[in-house]
Amino acid sequence: MMLSWVQILRLGLVQAALGSVIVLTTSTLNRLMVVELGVAAALPGLLVALHYVVQMNRPNWGFRSDTTGQRTRYILGGMTALALGAFTAALGLVVMAQAFWPGLALSILAYILIGSGVGACGTALLALLAAGAAPARRPAAAMSTWLLMIFGIAVTAGVVGSLIDPYTPGKLLRIVATVGALAVAVSTLAVWGIERRVTFRAPEAAPEPFFKALREVWADPRARGFTAFVFLSMTAYFMQELILEPYAGLVFGFSPGESTGLSGAQHGGVFAGMLTVGIVASGLKIGGLRAWVITGCLGSAIAVASVAALGQVGLNLTPAVVAMGFFNGMFSVAAIASMMQLAGEGRPGREGTRMGLWGAAQAIAAGFGGLAGAAAADLLRLILPAPQAFGLVFLVEAGLFLAAAALAVQVITAPSRLPVAVPGE
Repeated sequence: MMLSWVQILRLGLVQAALGSVIVLTTSTLNRLMVVELGVAAALPGLLVALHYVVQMNRPNWGFRSDTTGQRTRYILGGMTALALGAFTAALGLVVMAQAFWPGLALSILAYILIGSGVGACGTALLALLAAGAAPARRPAAAMSTWLLMIFGIAVTAGVVGSLIDPYTPGKLLRIVATVGALAVAVSTLAVWGIERRVTFRAPEAAPEPFFKALREVWADPRARGFTAFVFLSMTAYFMQELILEPYAGLVFGFSPGESTGLSGAQHGGVFAGMLTVGIVASGLKIGGLRAWVITGCLGSAIAVASVAALGQVGLNLTPAVVAMGFFNGMFSVAAIASMMQLAGEGRPGREGTRMGLWGAAQAIAAGFGGLAGAAAADLLRLILPAPQAFGLVFLVEAGLFLAAAALAVQVITAPSRLPVAVPGE
């Protein structure tokens, strides 16, 4: 038996729970450090980068879930570690207000826990979906899990934003503890019993040492090429993450509320792009995954170049940002579905190792892309006016999307049309 639609949606709730906890650590706690504690913005940035560095261990987490055959254990163990890490990070922030160095030490430990939890839970979850979802359902599975993650992020950000004012350390600890406990509880109910009821392809051989398994995966030209595509496209995707709102404020004169609204419009575009691919590719059977990935990358390149151009003439920025979000969502959900497709088509018992390799590439790209974009913008602003400085960074991002589209032509070799789901699967 393959995963049913209900089971796929249940697993998507785990992704929503992941998003709900992650947004506290990458957004709320960062803001409190910079504004309420008055520390340099580089410090929370480095802590977030640390949690991405820890995720370089994703291939090992995936391999462990492959060899034990108990992905549920890694999903729930990772979610628990993430929740504990988030609470420890909040506690570290509270301690930092009184004693900086002990608080910083606690925060470092917390973000190592956060990275480990995200890596273990997220990799095992995607491996379970890749191994258990029918090929025709993988685009919709990718869409549903990522839409639910965005839903979890949006709901948590909105609720926490309304509850945390006026800020007190005790209130912060209670909120983070509650969100973490709810995330673990929802994940437990969502994933419980699914793995036992699904028939997976049996491994072709007895378990091997981790590095031997990793070398085997890396020796596959498709896996190696797709790793390069993931790194290149995700570097482009995250280059604008730290500079879009400053760009809107410095070049277009947006207020903090307006720039936050612009970010919300961008995420609305991402949501629409993901929904489009899920419905059209999986529901209406129009186009293959490679076509959607390439279209999304090319559209992203055009939209990002438009964002750069609008800064030179001062025209309305919002439509171009929404278009950028739409094409970003289109390419990312199609790329995730392609990732699941490739992981599911390879040697049985290697799904987690392959997903872990690509997850590590994505994590490295996320940290590198965000920091590279921000650093380049800062350096260029020393010698150029703000519109030209930001514009050059956006143009580099557009070029990376074009290069990613060219690479996708070579490395994504899925059929031109998706296979039709077998009734009763």
